[in-house]
Amino acid sequence: MMEWWHLLVSFFLANVFGYGGGPSSIPLMYQEVVPNHAWMTSSGFSNMLALGNALPGPIATKIAAYVGYQVGGWPGVLIAIAATIVPSIIALIFLLNMLQKYKQSPVIKGMTLLVQPVIAIMMLLVTWSSFVESTKTIGYLQFFGIAAVSLYFIQKRKIHPAFVIVAAFVYGGIFLQHS
Repeated sequence: MMEWWHLLVSFFLANVFGYGGGPSSIPLMYQEVVPNHAWMTSSGFSNMLALGNALPGPIATKIAAYVGYQVGGWPGVLIAIAATIVPSIIALIFLLNMLQKYKQSPVIKGMTLLVQPVIAIMMLLVTWSSFVESTKTIGYLQFFGIAAVSLYFIQKRKIHPAFVIVAAFVYGGIFLQHS
């Protein structure tokens, strides 16, 4: 019962303070899931994030569903998803009406522009954590090789990132097996 409360509070806070949608709430979810509650390891979170990005739909709800199920079964799924989407639904309705009314205000424009560096730093911290975990596990050569090939296919060949993620999973399953 207490775990359900922690799920509710954790995903509620990550959603409310994750200004900008899924990508900005990922570092907040990471903080709640890995260091604060130890529901997953950093490596497990990275794997879940990679797989979640390969699937259709918003990443925040996929993270909430997976962690909710791991922590509290099906009730945990419902609690974590509700904590993730209900505040956004309410805020969306309210804030869109307010933004429409005051869209030319310099204060509103300044608020939305100045929060972007904070989001960028939070994403950088999650990326750094994934980098450290990956290089420990597979080494620098494999990491930078996979990163370079991924960059090439996504940027130059215009392959959808989901297909590149799936290809990395297949590569890892075949060539990077751990006993």
